[in-house]
Amino acid sequence: MFMKEAPAEINPQENPDLACLQSLIFDDERPLEEQAKTYKDEGNDYFKDKDYKRAVASYTEGLRKKCSDPTLNAVLLTNRAAAQFYLGNLRSALNDVTAARKLKPNHLKAIVRGAICHLELKNFSEAMSWCDEGLKLDAKEKKLLETRAKADKLKRVEQRDVRKAKLKERKDEAQKEALLHAVQARNIQVMSATSTEDEDEEPMAPPGGLGSENAVGARVSLDDQGRLSWPTLLLYPEHGQTDFISAFHEDSRFIDHLLVMFEELPPWDLERKYLPDRLEVYFEDEAQEQVYQVNPQSTLLEALQHPRYFVKAWTPAFLILVKQSPFCKNFLRGRKVHRLK
Repeated sequence: MFMKEAPAEINPQENPDLACLQSLIFDDERPLEEQAKTYKDEGNDYFKDKDYKRAVASYTEGLRKKCSDPTLNAVLLTNRAAAQFYLGNLRSALNDVTAARKLKPNHLKAIVRGAICHLELKNFSEAMSWCDEGLKLDAKEKKLLETRAKADKLKRVEQRDVRKAKLKERKDEAQKEALLHAVQARNIQVMSATSTEDEDEEPMAPPGGLGSENAVGARVSLDDQGRLSWPTLLLYPEHGQTDFISAFHEDSRFIDHLLVMFEELPPWDLERKYLPDRLEVYFEDEAQEQVYQVNPQSTLLEALQHPRYFVKAWTPAFLILVKQSPFCKNFLRGRKVHRLK
């Protein structure tokens, strides 16, 4: 009788006196209202100890008694909603306060708890509506005033973000249309990685905004002067190496990039032969097993406009070989080589 805290589980054989007292407290012969109130009080004790799971269980047992007192049932529902809230079960909490208000429409605690649940669920309009209903009952209720102010502020932020997102979407669409128009005007053939040039398709629309991002996040871009820059791969098949140019301006020449890249010879060039004036630029026509040699003095645009060049996945790629090297001769052997001016 003088215990400050009862055991979590009571074994009648080990604690016969305690089991007897418990049987008196939860005697099923008592009126339903008394039984429901006992479970409510037990739930309140658990709630004070922050044992919210047991509090929910106790309030639930009280509701199962189905007593005829609507106020007591409304309190049980509201209290259970509070415990569910602290457990993170916001939907269950909202269902409980909604049920409580059906039993007692002006139950202020249920309205406060419901407004807070709606706020946490980001239902800002509903949260403000619940606050307004509660403030009709008590215009000075602090929780409702705070919740309404917060919901109103967050709703305005949400609306602003939606407007910004729509504006950005329209801007991206306009940029994408301008990009596609610029590509089509140059007669550059862009294809997906799985397409073939025999499909005679229109330039592929860049997914997800202005151009298709590659592995490092670079994409085709259109500057204020209406000129294009392309993410471009330079491949060195002799050594299995690559260079990636994130923005190769269409008016830049290949030699301009090669001079910068090979100002210092790379560590994989053990023979020290990758000198800018000895490098040749090619692209492959895989369908016809032909190779086209690009003059290093040519611009990227001149290469891309060749009728047999097909840009795959919005990333041009070119082969770099060393002039007259054994690998170059072997690589070109058996292939028809076309030399571009």
